[in-house]
Amino acid sequence: MNREDLQEKFDREISKQGIRIKDTNQMKVMENVFDDVTLLALYKLVHKRRISAIGGSISTGKEANVFFGESEEGPIAIKIYRIQSANFRTMNEYIVGDPRFSSVRKSRKDIIFAWTKKEYSNLKRAYDAGLYVPKAYYFDRNILLMEFLGEDEIPYPQLRQVKLKNPDEIYKRIISDMGILFNQAELVHADLSEFNILYDGENPVIIDMGQAVTPDHPKAIAFLVRDIKNINRYFSRFTDVRDEKEIFKEIIGKSRFER
Repeated sequence: MNREDLQEKFDREISKQGIRIKDTNQMKVMENVFDDVTLLALYKLVHKRRISAIGGSISTGKEANVFFGESEEGPIAIKIYRIQSANFRTMNEYIVGDPRFSSVRKSRKDIIFAWTKKEYSNLKRAYDAGLYVPKAYYFDRNILLMEFLGEDEIPYPQLRQVKLKNPDEIYKRIISDMGILFNQAELVHADLSEFNILYDGENPVIIDMGQAVTPDHPKAIAFLVRDIKNINRYFSRFTDVRDEKEIFKEIIGKSRFER
């Protein structure tokens, strides 16, 4: 089936299922993200009634575009990893060494499909550990459906975009969350910074977990050290921060550190 046939099939399914396109101008933006694989995956999600409305763009990142949507679960974020332009070599660094994905082939498409599944899995592990992250609902190929966190179709702002009334409290909360992520969810975020934490007005929300690795990943400790440095660097502008080695020992446990 060629692209035109897929587009026609997708359009028919949209009409048949009663899926609302909330912003036709944004659909033009979405078309620039679509290739045949993405269009087919989105068609399958619509056919399975995982999506009831497609809205405007929430964000455009280095690897993916995120769009607002609606489903039976309520407001959702539709994250689409760009197959043609995503940096799959960088992605590969976080997948190689992760025992959960040891059988993944190294083609661009396979890496991006694995990355989507990886973020879904990581979000579920973090959510089940009690962390404030978007709840992951479903994935297919390079598309991830997850809980939308925001108000009036506008996502909560990144931490860097807000002026905190209580930076010391938020700093302590994030350090605590890093410990829960490592010990209960058995993950290291590996890209934690003021760009990958949202703020809902009271609480920090950890997002973008596709690169997160398990503690047995060969670079997990290096990634954890980097996360600690990033958080200390940012919060040192607003409050007193703790010693990085002290935080590290607290997170991984003294016995592990001594080994």
